[in-house]
Amino acid sequence: MNAPREKRPVPAGPTARPCLAREVVHTLAQEPALEAVTIDRARKTISVATLGRANTEELTHRLASQLQAVHQADVRHACLLLEGSGDCRSCETPLLEADQKKITVRHEGPTTTIARVTCPTAPKFWRWRDLPLPRVVPRDVEYLEEAGHIEEHINEWKLQLAAAVLCGALGLAAYFSPAPLGIWLFAGAYLAGGFYPAQEVWERFQKRAIDVHFLMLAVAAGAASIGAWAEGATLLFLFSLSGALEHFALGRTQREIRSLFRDAPKTALALDEAGREREVPVAQIHPGMKLLIKPGALFPVDAEISKGATAADESNLTGEAVPVEKHVGDTALAGTLNLWGAVEAVVTRPAAESALQKIIELIRHAQQQKAPAQLFADKFSSIYTYAVIGLAFVMFFVWWLGFRLAPFEAAVESQSAFYRTMTLLVVASPCALVLSIPSAVLAAIAWGARHGILFRGGAAVEKLAETEVVALDKTGTLTTGELRVEKVESFPPGREEEIARLAFSLEKLSTHPLARAITRHGKQQQFDPVDFEHFESVTGLGLRARRNGSQIFLGKRDWVLNSRAAGRAAASASEPGTPPDWSAPMARTMDAGFSEIWLAQDDLVGRIILRDDVRPQARTVVEELRGEALKTVVLTGDRKTAAENLREQLHLDDVRAELKPEEKVAVIQEFSRQNRKVAMIGDGVNDAPSLAAAHVGVAMGARGADAALEQADVVLMHDRLENFLAAFRLSRRARRIIRWNLVISLGTVVVLVTLAMLAKIPLTLGVVGHEGSTVVVVMNSLRLLFGNVEALKR
Repeated sequence: MNAPREKRPVPAGPTARPCLAREVVHTLAQEPALEAVTIDRARKTISVATLGRANTEELTHRLASQLQAVHQADVRHACLLLEGSGDCRSCETPLLEADQKKITVRHEGPTTTIARVTCPTAPKFWRWRDLPLPRVVPRDVEYLEEAGHIEEHINEWKLQLAAAVLCGALGLAAYFSPAPLGIWLFAGAYLAGGFYPAQEVWERFQKRAIDVHFLMLAVAAGAASIGAWAEGATLLFLFSLSGALEHFALGRTQREIRSLFRDAPKTALALDEAGREREVPVAQIHPGMKLLIKPGALFPVDAEISKGATAADESNLTGEAVPVEKHVGDTALAGTLNLWGAVEAVVTRPAAESALQKIIELIRHAQQQKAPAQLFADKFSSIYTYAVIGLAFVMFFVWWLGFRLAPFEAAVESQSAFYRTMTLLVVASPCALVLSIPSAVLAAIAWGARHGILFRGGAAVEKLAETEVVALDKTGTLTTGELRVEKVESFPPGREEEIARLAFSLEKLSTHPLARAITRHGKQQQFDPVDFEHFESVTGLGLRARRNGSQIFLGKRDWVLNSRAAGRAAASASEPGTPPDWSAPMARTMDAGFSEIWLAQDDLVGRIILRDDVRPQARTVVEELRGEALKTVVLTGDRKTAAENLREQLHLDDVRAELKPEEKVAVIQEFSRQNRKVAMIGDGVNDAPSLAAAHVGVAMGARGADAALEQADVVLMHDRLENFLAAFRLSRRARRIIRWNLVISLGTVVVLVTLAMLAKIPLTLGVVGHEGSTVVVVMNSLRLLFGNVEALKR
């Protein structure tokens, strides 16, 4: 079903200009792989930067269409960035404050760069592409087709099975019927058994390609042409039956995935400023709206609890059946069930950008991305099919002219050259080979999705089994990531609330677990955020801001105190005096298991002490990883003392502490140069470059940062570290099953082709052996769908 693209509001007024920056913000939200856009008004070009996986053609088309839409039919008021007469600083319709927080806009002469707020290390990994500046054209209404139809062919196997049964019944009846009636019954059997394969052949003919469906129909037609109606009917019956079983297996896989998601609500209860309720369509919900979620209702979008308390059932997203308590400041995810409390929540993202929608897109893309082995098998099977046809053509003349067999019709006690050729075509067809890899990969993806593990395609399933080193982030991976503020200290004492308020105001834009804990604490204390004149992030160290002319530093202890000391030295030169000395109490060290964030402004210094517990299952997981012959190494920006304490507590193989994001990448690249494949597990924006650099990137939780989710090959939907073990073992089991499938399929072909070349096998037996191996391969792959996590250990 097509739906018109939603129009976004622009400022009112007869001269209101369309805003390219606002359009780019919208595009960045829709295209996670897009990182930045540069407009060069002198060269009349637009350059785009992407990170990780990106469909370049689709992104180019989509971005060009949206940028063209910036221009109104009345082009006298085009966006200043495109008409070349100015930039965002001189525009009378600037970006909304909410949009300004999502991007950075940098002007350099005739160029303007609009980029998403991200880790400062990420730009090193951007890939730039140039696009022509879109022409000014009148606005047209665009229509979007729904992407992906997961349920489209789930039940097709039932019709195919009915056709196969009808083919078998008619063929059996024809076998025991007199000649005139028997021929008509055989014709009916051919029609029933060949209907769906003929559709497949026609689709491939339109693409100028052939496959095993063509070979099977050709053999059946050839068998009928020499009077071997029974053999041809048997071939079509078994071929259509195996096709139905194949579609049943794929349908079962799709059904497992579909069962993860409840039907999303179409409407929601919105609250206006007076507290009045009104029902609005979910498509019209935008960030900042306040919603009322009643007990038993689904959260329609991602939202932050602003009033009340409840518990949410997140099992469809995370695979965790235990309800998750929700209090003020906590995030509720779209598609999860509100169990018992009526709560008010503020929308954080529209429905199209919710965690649920991202998961659905991850699964859709995963099913379309093939494993390297499957790509090789597909290429090999295409070449192999032509080779089989060529071999059969040559062998026909060898048997006819070399062995003096009758070309088409032969006596009862012998076989004609054409009959033997048909038998060779059947037994040499690569049906089982073609299915051996994708059937196992799709079953693995379905099992993982049902247990809270999302693979981004067959390549992820295959690569994870090759892992030799597991690199882990500390906060949110080996620890729970649910930090809580234990204590706020100020120097001088008595100004603790001021420290907490400033920290809350600075950290509210960050997604790091430390920042989330401070933000949650500030909301629970009902702090009002303060405004800053300047704000910037210092990679790997902290945040720096300016308020009322004074500098504010927030971050690691040494950096904050050194920055403060430099500022005091500069101030003392102009304002002599002896400020109070709090060096002694500030020198107190932190106990292991605690984290600290320091803040300094003028003569005010303070720290926020947070506690983050090690996951109860972390030590068991590390021991089991060692049992799987995997080396464990922790890459963290935390203090060396905390990292060493973690190493002793969990018996880790290696720990690297006080690392910046680029230094984490360097460690992973060091392992890669040693030909050791690394799986990196992380959850934050600062982990995104490491996930991209690793052989396999693994993101922790649906609540993880968007940048981490986009770079990950595997997503652990619930914050359960032990799910990585399940994913690793599932990957290895899938690899074993794929190898067995290849042995079965190739072994069957070798045996049957040898017998066919020696004229030791009739066509009927060849059909049974060929289709039997196909069924065995599909059923063997289906074993991945069943069983629990414990079964993967065997």
